[in-house]
Amino acid sequence: MVSSSENVVDVALIGGGVMSATLGTILSELEPTWSIRLFERLSQSALESSNPWNNAGTGHSALCELNYTPERPDGSIDISSAVKVNEQFQVSRQFWAHLVDTGLLPSPEQFINPVPHMSFVWGETNVEYLRKRWEALKDHPLFAGMEFSDDASVIRSWSPLLIPGRAKSQPIAATRIAAGTDVDFGALTRMLLGLLRERGAVLTPESKVTGLKKMRNGLWRITYRQEVGYTTFTLFARFVFVGAGGYALNLLQKSGIKEIRGFGGFPVSGEFLRTDNLEIAARHDSKVYGKAAVGSPPMSVPHLDRRIVDGVPSLMFGPYAGFSPKFLKTGSWFDLFASIRWHNVVPMVAAGLGNLGLVGYLVGQLAARRQTKFAALQEFFPNADPQDWYRITAGQRVQVIKKDKKKLGVLQFGTEVVAAADGSIAGLLGASPGASTAVPIMIGLIEKCFPAKLEQWTPQLRAMVPSYGLQLSDDPTLAGATMGRTAAVLKIAG
Repeated sequence: MVSSSENVVDVALIGGGVMSATLGTILSELEPTWSIRLFERLSQSALESSNPWNNAGTGHSALCELNYTPERPDGSIDISSAVKVNEQFQVSRQFWAHLVDTGLLPSPEQFINPVPHMSFVWGETNVEYLRKRWEALKDHPLFAGMEFSDDASVIRSWSPLLIPGRAKSQPIAATRIAAGTDVDFGALTRMLLGLLRERGAVLTPESKVTGLKKMRNGLWRITYRQEVGYTTFTLFARFVFVGAGGYALNLLQKSGIKEIRGFGGFPVSGEFLRTDNLEIAARHDSKVYGKAAVGSPPMSVPHLDRRIVDGVPSLMFGPYAGFSPKFLKTGSWFDLFASIRWHNVVPMVAAGLGNLGLVGYLVGQLAARRQTKFAALQEFFPNADPQDWYRITAGQRVQVIKKDKKKLGVLQFGTEVVAAADGSIAGLLGASPGASTAVPIMIGLIEKCFPAKLEQWTPQLRAMVPSYGLQLSDDPTLAGATMGRTAAVLKIAG
């Protein structure tokens, strides 16, 4: 098929989640005249990983997530990952503040709310670890205001549900920082897509992309099928972003780019316990993260979260891991098998053999009885009543498998941008911290795919993200001023 000017767009976004919405919004700020087309397989946007009940909505900034601060063999605490994640979240905050400050997004409390972040542990070894973690972070400019206590009365004042019913002899400790947030990424996604629509972008729901092919003229031919009526259409794009969650791997494989060779995916599903009892929710205003059991994977870190969705508070506890070969909640039972290629067989097998502990953990979780699972909640909230809680299925995550230095395979707990050498197509694989760091991830993608445009775009990038090109952790004065400004605009704690 020969392309015509009427059938060509500058940017095609595949997937209607927060990643596509973020990239589309940034590009529309940088190049207002560019045409944008977004494809969403489902009837509405943000129904998969961006749905507020399919993710923790923590606003991941490593304030409370202990897996970002591992203990070194010598007993010291490595804070490098925590600083990196916090830096990334501050970039997201700056971009959101820019959109609110310029009137492009409505009232910020529709998508972000102040919710203190706490870490809570028990047992002498864990108490000592948390104390050392606090000592390592408390004077860092990105973690200013973090408090520590091993006094039950103080911890109870921070989070009343954690103490009643607990043995007085049990060693406990907690840290708390008021600057935490709860983010409804579903609401944020819909707002960003609404802004894009106002700027002329075309959003095409119930449209499944079935083919991607690079043409000789440099354009990408996109074949897609309307899920209602099963009519097939073709569109051409100068640049393609694949932000389709678990389906990104399959679509990038279909594109034929060599950069996707060796990549595989390992799907992990999850469950949470949820209560909408307003009396209970009113007594817990924080997100409280614990410490994963020895030998458990990072995804297993237990947390008792306050969630605010559509202005209504609820509590959510988990995660409880599960397994499904689907790459999306609404995906196919054959997704895992369909992702296998000759070039990723060895990495996938090697990653599996190297993560037998994860396999054992998943088997144990699947075999656990309801009473056993509820006991995990009672380790946080001793007086929890099973009648107040019900089970929900969380979003499906696909962890990245990639070749390591030995050309074998490693399971990666994070996100990975995969882009063609010519920058004409890119996609995002992986999971946490994901949505919280969407802005810096998408800016990094822009730097990778549009290097010739960077000099022209840098002034606008700095207008949207004042710290662009800088590290807040290197300048306490800049960090304090930047965090204070975004906190004021977004109406959250600094």
